Amino acid sequence: MSADAPALEAVDLSKHYGSLVALDSLNLRIEQGEVFCLLGSNGAGKTTTVNLFLNLVEPTSGEPRILGHNVVRESRLTKSLLAYIPETVMLYPELTGLENLGFFASLSGIKATTSLLTSALEEAGLQPEAHARRVGGYSKGMRQKVGIALAIVKNARVLLLDEPTSGLDPKASNEFGELLLRLSARGTAILMVTHDIFRAKETGTRVGIMKAGRLVECLATSELAHSDLERLYLSHMQGRN
Repeated sequence: MSADAPALEAVDLSKHYGSLVALDSLNLRIEQGEVFCLLGSNGAGKTTTVNLFLNLVEPTSGEPRILGHNVVRESRLTKSLLAYIPETVMLYPELTGLENLGFFASLSGIKATTSLLTSALEEAGLQPEAHARRVGGYSKGMRQKVGIALAIVKNARVLLLDEPTSGLDPKASNEFGELLLRLSARGTAILMVTHDIFRAKETGTRVGIMKAGRLVECLATSELAHSDLERLYLSHMQGRN
């Protein structure tokens, strides 16, 4: 692995389903400590991009890489380097937050002490009184915090997120964004698929806009006002690109 390899890299990455082009020649580099937000309408290729990095689907052409490693050829290694939080974090409702975290850590080959698990849950923002409660009574935001705690326990170098703020109230969404910024400050690279333009501007280092399987725009959020990003996004979605 090259010392200067980006945390995430797509090299001429494409995915076709018959005549349907889900992703078309994506080239993208995401460095360690970056929060890269992917915007776009449904079917634009955002989730396909995440699934290719997770090796849930194989590329038609090109390469998805994590820290310089080819995801298809080195799947076991690359999966050990990342954590994934889907729109709905799947946990066992009859187990507590602490028990769920311990179980999923063990599936990753990690034998974590109760102290380490508790510390990770606290760092992820889950209130101590919730650690021993069954997950069946958790809110979506609380479940996501267990997912973040797993990334912390794994010491994941890369975090992949698919619509993490969907359905969260403004307070929970803001807390989640602050948590992502703390993780990025530790060097974690984050790729977040979202429809939330406000959260993308607040949390993202860069924002990419996808349309019809292509990355049509890539911008630093520091160079944009909220209104600029919204206007640019809508112009692409309405075809004025």
